[in-house]
Amino acid sequence: SEISPLREMVRRRGAREPLQHLLGTVEFYGGTFGCDKRALVPRPETEQLVELLISRFKSDISHSRMIDVGTGSGVIALSLAAEFPKADVVAVDISEDALMLARENAERLGLADRVRFEQSNLLQNIQPGFDLITANLPYVSTEERHNLSREVLHDPEVAVFAGACGDELLQELIARAPSWLQPGGILALEIGIGQSEALILALAEKNYRDIFNEKDYSGVTRFLFARYG
Repeated sequence: SEISPLREMVRRRGAREPLQHLLGTVEFYGGTFGCDKRALVPRPETEQLVELLISRFKSDISHSRMIDVGTGSGVIALSLAAEFPKADVVAVDISEDALMLARENAERLGLADRVRFEQSNLLQNIQPGFDLITANLPYVSTEERHNLSREVLHDPEVAVFAGACGDELLQELIARAPSWLQPGGILALEIGIGQSEALILALAEKNYRDIFNEKDYSGVTRFLFARYG
């Protein structure tokens, strides 16, 4: 009776189903989040994005209005809401399935009254006026599908692939975000390998300032930060 369910989990793992899906949870910035096929499995890089936001911008965002675009399972929005109890936090995603998982995680963590979840294509259905926009959007090129691990292919395609180049959604958010940011508001992005140069250029062309990047723990340029206005 004990070995039988273990055999089934080993079979699924042998088929390269992510361990987080087998366990049903993932640890992220001190919290335990539900994790399944409805949203991207949270990566350590995204946890580092939260760490950077808290360490670098605490005084800017502790009482701010912030939005997490492409929230998935809600790890960024809920971690920031837990860290900054006086912040007004909104989280959006194009996928209603992902939002359902995010709402479940909000209940799990006792943060259901702290974060408002909305279905939206980027910022399309959201009222402007944010001090911080965070985003871990899809940034993988559809042409890179054959290079991905089988574990990644268990994630929803809408959470992984952005288009032929990979940075299409990031470019679109950079172009749109100024209309939703307060003067001096911050845009914080997780990006793909080799995308920083083109995205920094796009930020400069759209009149962002204080643009800088950060590397992840593997030494890859993975995060971009900028202010607008």
